[in-house]
Amino acid sequence: MNSERRHLTPQEKIAALKRHLLEGVPVSTICDELDIAPTLFYRWQKELFENGHTLFENGRKAKAVEDAKDEKIQKLEAKLQRKNEVMAELMEAHTQLKTTIRDTAKTTVIRGSAAPSRPEGSDVSSWSVPSA
Repeated sequence: MNSERRHLTPQEKIAALKRHLLEGVPVSTICDELDIAPTLFYRWQKELFENGHTLFENGRKAKAVEDAKDEKIQKLEAKLQRKNEVMAELMEAHTQLKTTIRDTAKTTVIRGSAAPSRPEGSDVSSWSVPSA
């Protein structure tokens, strides 16, 4: 055997296992061809049998889970969009309110300074009060 480690692809490992399991090629022949130890071959076989069920789980069950995730994502995106719309409406109302308050304050200041003052020398008692 070589002292260099050989890295086989998953496809090559499956092909070797298939040759043994389906075609009946002896493990020793396959190991000699691939220059691997028989213990490595049996480890691949063990992993295949222990994890082979995952190949079949990618069917309907995984699709249903993915569909549920997609639906949840769509609902959350719609909720986020609605939140953004509400925030935009609130910010617009807030800006309008600030503008109204600022304009009202300016008008009040202008009116306050432009209000006629009491004529000099006049007394408050001389002012007439309009009757209701």
